[in-house]
Amino acid sequence: MYNLWLSNCFQARSRLDEKHNKVKTENWTGSIFLKPRGKSWIIVAMWLVAEAAAGDAPMKNDDEIKWETARSEMVRVLRTTYGISDEKILRVMATVRRHRFIPESHRAESDPYGDHPCSIGFGQTISQPFIVAYMTMLLDVHQGEKVLEIGTGSGYQAAVLAELGARVFSIEIIPELAEHARKVLKEEGYDRVRVLTGDGYKGWPEEAPFDAIIVTCAPEEVPAALVNQLREGGRMILPLGRWSQRLVILRKKDGRIVQTDDISVRFVPMVQGDNRPRP
Repeated sequence: MYNLWLSNCFQARSRLDEKHNKVKTENWTGSIFLKPRGKSWIIVAMWLVAEAAAGDAPMKNDDEIKWETARSEMVRVLRTTYGISDEKILRVMATVRRHRFIPESHRAESDPYGDHPCSIGFGQTISQPFIVAYMTMLLDVHQGEKVLEIGTGSGYQAAVLAELGARVFSIEIIPELAEHARKVLKEEGYDRVRVLTGDGYKGWPEEAPFDAIIVTCAPEEVPAALVNQLREGGRMILPLGRWSQRLVILRKKDGRIVQTDDISVRFVPMVQGDNRPRP
């Protein structure tokens, strides 16, 4: 009778909630019940508590475990090889599922979590993890800040910013990539990120001013519209140049722009209007 009671409790606990892909804990109210004698009730109580806690844990399949391991390795490389020590940035990089932002048609071409950029089609790439982490760290985003991103691409950088608590407005000139980013951002829970299909050189004047602006493609000169849409005290980070590129950080102080040059980089060029890449 004692074994039968445990068996029924286990069966009730282990019913699968397919909608949420996790085990759902339920109460068993069967007619066969034997109260354990002596101290054995303590063991049973402890077992029930442990089982109930386990019942709320999501079930992970082999793919999820594989990608989680890959993210952990990516973060290890960021920490040990590149010296990224900002725990907030590392936590976000370990949280956002980078592989989901690479279109399935390109996902097998290279390791989504490798130390390199990955193709997303239309001659565009998702930046190397170090570059994403480094630029995000330099931008120094705070909870609730309004951030403009130029060059949505896959949507990955926008997700990283949103995970930090920013209110993200992102512009992508290639309609197919803009639609891809909207879809994946929504699926990944970042549906508050707003994606506009348009010319990044024009910025988003209806939503200006912005606390911070990040540009993930390289113009030859800083677009004047973006400077105008930057809030006083705000900062902008972007790669600058055509053949020889460098990362620059701009800060607006007393209506003037103070520029600081940083590391050499290589980004896809920032295109304007009808010059957008075609399939």
